[in-house]
Amino acid sequence: MSTNANDTLAHFIGGKLVPSTSKRTGDVFNPATGDVQRKVALGSVEEVDAAVAAAKKAAVDWRNASLATRTRILFAFRELANRRKDDIARLLTLEHGKVLSDAQGEVQRGLEVIEFACGLSQLLKGELSENVSTDVDSYSMRQPVGVVAGITPFNFPAMVPMWMYPLAIACGNTFVLKPSERDPSVTNLCAELFKEAGLPDGVLNVVHGDKVAVDRLLEHPDVAALSFVGSTPIARYIYETGAKHGKRVQALGGAKNHMVVLPDADMDLAADAAVGAGFGSAGERCMAISVLVCVGSAADKLLPRIKERMAVLKVGNGLDPASQMGPLITKQHRDRVAGFVDAGEKDGAKVVVDGRALKVPGHERGFFLGPCLLDDVQPGMSVYREEIFGPVLSTVRVKSYDEAMALIQSHAYGNGTAIFTNDGGAARKFQHDVPVGMVGVNVPIPVPMAYYSFGGWKHSLFGDLHIYGPDGVKFYTRNKVVIGRWPDPRFRGVDLGFPQNK
Repeated sequence: MSTNANDTLAHFIGGKLVPSTSKRTGDVFNPATGDVQRKVALGSVEEVDAAVAAAKKAAVDWRNASLATRTRILFAFRELANRRKDDIARLLTLEHGKVLSDAQGEVQRGLEVIEFACGLSQLLKGELSENVSTDVDSYSMRQPVGVVAGITPFNFPAMVPMWMYPLAIACGNTFVLKPSERDPSVTNLCAELFKEAGLPDGVLNVVHGDKVAVDRLLEHPDVAALSFVGSTPIARYIYETGAKHGKRVQALGGAKNHMVVLPDADMDLAADAAVGAGFGSAGERCMAISVLVCVGSAADKLLPRIKERMAVLKVGNGLDPASQMGPLITKQHRDRVAGFVDAGEKDGAKVVVDGRALKVPGHERGFFLGPCLLDDVQPGMSVYREEIFGPVLSTVRVKSYDEAMALIQSHAYGNGTAIFTNDGGAARKFQHDVPVGMVGVNVPIPVPMAYYSFGGWKHSLFGDLHIYGPDGVKFYTRNKVVIGRWPDPRFRGVDLGFPQNK
């Protein structure tokens, strides 16, 4: 796939690339250099309608495709994506900026969901109860909902869409994907690979765009369900608007993940975890650790170790094998993240490690921000309250476990959290008490495997079902119950009474 500044990325509709008829385009940058690599079409209402129409047409046959056919195509897609995973990762790095090894890890986690979808025949089994009444049987089945849509973020342009469309398609639905306009090329490549695997035209469609495309998907009468991952304000808007238009919606929002460190923890393990989880992918992860909650003397033992590790972190172009952290996605986002550090310092936090002045030789126009470590952060500060989505690690000092728990309980977000301790009783109490959807015990980024489900609590999720895994199967299907009795002369005649089981 070419990356030419004069090239405009087309939509993928009905099994082929469709150049946009809209005059509107967006710039796709290389975050490491600051250069525009290509343009991306910003789809119109009419182009969204065309994608939905293609999906609706394909749904007639696809919902009736046998499980054997679906499984065979999914296995073929998995093999093609695995064969091309380095190409996917490189394209991802060019447009997102994350280091290549991180991009490869992202693709691998996406492949795991495809693998889960390959075994869907086991998960779509219904239930049967014989003789619920005399000579009456009852059974259930899970059926596809129809045309479903996905709206995905810039931070995981390969993985998050793979959390959605393989499972939805395996369940017998057709799909319209609206990826982030910041790094959109990976989605086209994956759609082309799925077609190469044998997926019928129109089952997976990609429409690029902005709010115009999003709003049309939310209101379109032929879209039955919609999955979203992004910030909390947009997640709330997606959920409320989609639900108002009669759609099933799962909308995953923002995060402010706390890592509690007790004084008895293995501090070297905790320091490694904090640096990896705080600064991996330049902090642009909804599962990034952004707050260290240090209990008692933990901060005095932990922070010097974190500083040592931060001092040797290599920040640079994501395609450079020596780089451990790449740039942020745009200049505007880089400036926004730096502004949180400015605000924290103004509010009285101590900037222990300051990455705001970082310059990468040869990449002076890139969107780089060095890792930042703050101490003495207070709960009232914006650097603590808000999702930063960048390489900023805040330290809050508390006196007790109960005070640490109270912090997490009172925060608006409940996506992920972790505790570092050698006390099994404390760890068990924490995992039981904490009001957060995903919990790590001496594990900093507790992202569930594909056969569980990913999702937070509180303002980190709008909707009642998490994404992928067993919850994903439930979201992309509807349960139908059948009660049947074959004609029997013993049961002829009119009965106006309420049905009774005998």
